[in-house]
Amino acid sequence: MAAHSAQGNALHANFDVDYVISYRFADTDKAKASAGFERLIRAIADVGLATEVRNGNNCSVLVFVKIASEKHLVGEVYRSRVQDWLYGIRPAAPPRPSETSTPSEPLTESDRLRLVYLLLTKPRSERGAGITPKEGDFECVESIFALHDHTFNKEWIKKWSTSYFLQIEDLDQIREKFGEKIAFYFAFLQSYFLFLVFPAAFGFSAWVLLGTFSPIYAVVSCLWCVTFVEYWKRQEIDLGVRWNCRNVSALQTKRRDFKYEKEAKDPVTGETMHVFPEMKRLQRQLLQIPFAIVAVLALGTLIATCFGIEVFISEVYNGPLKWLLVYLPTGLLTTLVPTITTLLTSIATRLTDYENWETTDTHEAAMIQKIFVLNFITSYLGIFLTAFVYVPFGSIVVPYLDVFSLTMRPFAENEGQLKAPKVGSFEINPSRLRKQVIYFTVTAQIVNLALETVMPYIKRKVFHKYQEVKTERASKRGGVMPAANANDPPGEEAFLARVRNEAELDVYDVATDLREMVVQFGYLSLFSIVWPLTPVSFLINNWVELRSDAIKICIEMQRPTPWRADSIGPWLETLGFLAWLGSITTSALAYMFSGDGLGPDGTPATIKGWALLLTVFFSEHIYLLVRTGIRIAISKIDSPGKQKEEGERYLTRKRYLEQSLEEEGESALHAPAHGIERIDRRTLEEEARYSSLHNSKPEDHFWSRQRGWQESVIVGVETIQKSAPSEGKKQQ
Repeated sequence: MAAHSAQGNALHANFDVDYVISYRFADTDKAKASAGFERLIRAIADVGLATEVRNGNNCSVLVFVKIASEKHLVGEVYRSRVQDWLYGIRPAAPPRPSETSTPSEPLTESDRLRLVYLLLTKPRSERGAGITPKEGDFECVESIFALHDHTFNKEWIKKWSTSYFLQIEDLDQIREKFGEKIAFYFAFLQSYFLFLVFPAAFGFSAWVLLGTFSPIYAVVSCLWCVTFVEYWKRQEIDLGVRWNCRNVSALQTKRRDFKYEKEAKDPVTGETMHVFPEMKRLQRQLLQIPFAIVAVLALGTLIATCFGIEVFISEVYNGPLKWLLVYLPTGLLTTLVPTITTLLTSIATRLTDYENWETTDTHEAAMIQKIFVLNFITSYLGIFLTAFVYVPFGSIVVPYLDVFSLTMRPFAENEGQLKAPKVGSFEINPSRLRKQVIYFTVTAQIVNLALETVMPYIKRKVFHKYQEVKTERASKRGGVMPAANANDPPGEEAFLARVRNEAELDVYDVATDLREMVVQFGYLSLFSIVWPLTPVSFLINNWVELRSDAIKICIEMQRPTPWRADSIGPWLETLGFLAWLGSITTSALAYMFSGDGLGPDGTPATIKGWALLLTVFFSEHIYLLVRTGIRIAISKIDSPGKQKEEGERYLTRKRYLEQSLEEEGESALHAPAHGIERIDRRTLEEEARYSSLHNSKPEDHFWSRQRGWQESVIVGVETIQKSAPSEGKKQQ
């Protein structure tokens, strides 16, 4: 599939480029950089990929990669589809290949890019080039990225900005361009947005007619949450069937860092497999318990302390600068929470690596579980403290907050301004909980949306400046880096300028956006009874979020690698957990705050413990019954007989695969390494005459400047020799 091959404008054409590899050598001496570059080009050529080399920004080389022959692509497509059939992803065996795509099952752009990316990154033992950016022999490889289709991006943004709702065809387009993993995120966001229409309308009616803390709204909210979660599970199945990726999670990618302890025979396939004892992994997983305790103590103590300081300043302190000092806890949280969260995230990463998961999916799921613990504490703990500590027990707890008077003593004029009320005499602020929920569901959403738009731009500018400084230092040590566009061939200037710009963009992480939506769902399921207009705010926010995320992917991020998926992953379990917890918190809040809508007056005497526990107990069990009633349970029980049946099917399909691949041979896998053709005046005149007679396209000019991987090595090494610092001067 040529990308815009019919267009002559180089700004919008990608010259049939599949991927670009950014090779940066600012901190590497000439000899090492040159040797590493040759290894890179040889590895790419060995898997049947063609290369072209151009200058990059700030001591870097851009390696343009495309699949060398369509026959090779046909073979890779066929192997991929046969593998899907073997793992039960496809209902039937694929037909023998005769061309790249057939009318009944065309090869999408995302499928092509995924297959080429796997050729670049799979280990050599799996017939890949084994390129690992920033690691091992490829430490100078900064990134591997596909180029944006700017024509599609402009049409996509224009269409979405003028449409109120998305159609299934719009999601199909996303899947064809960016892969199923990105498509599932947008499908989830679209389904979530449409589902919010009902609670938004009902919440507005409840706010007008029923007021806050309505038991009727509590029941409807809980029913909506469980219905949405179960609906999305069914929607995932339908989309998986539509996109031919149902059960694709069974086809998992092995992690490079997995360390096995022994080899064993697979009871199903009979093949030798690498095994890490599950009991040993379970023992390592138990470290999650002290990790969770440390996270709760670190973040919980900080949030609780700032909460107490904020209550003391706003409710007790009555001295100068109160209007300014009330923002002190917010400043502390803004400064310290990200720092502690970053430290805990680093610990979670090391802990997940220590658990030694075999596949990338299981490793990602384990990491997400730990990250969710941190997000849960930072997102919801403040509201929990207000709802279940400040409001019911305020008159008892607040008088003891005079321990924070030390923080305000430098600003107070006399001791009377710091004196806390006596136990039982303090009156709580009944609107505090509602204002806090409004902040997290409105103000925080707006701030996050603005940060998503602005921060990538700021980071890109800072990174660009940092690379410029490194380049200047390299030039002072002996390297002379010409302008990146100094030697751009005619007709490629605009294209190469765009590629250099995309090379400096951030990498898009769909898990970050999914986490944001799941946390938002948590606010709705846990605390929307406090302010029934919460779903209205989320409905408006998510309409904008759909379009801002599309713009972010198209403009502010590198084109995502089109990975396949059959769901939103472990976030689905997190949604179910939040829906279940919402049934508990919503019923508790409905009981505690029923009546006048203001809740208890700060004294626990009005709250009956047995009644609260009974309310929570019945609410949870009703939730479980309702969930069971609307869920279609599918159970799969493994047995020796079933293992034998699966083993026989596996052997049959394996024999078919081996027989079908014997006829293809290995000719398409390895492009022949021809010698370097001598270029003189006669050959150049013949090439120019041939181009004029055959109406060659810009793509032909682009891919004909370097013949074979040897010339790519020569051009790249020459650039490195001219630009990189010498070893002797670097040591000085």
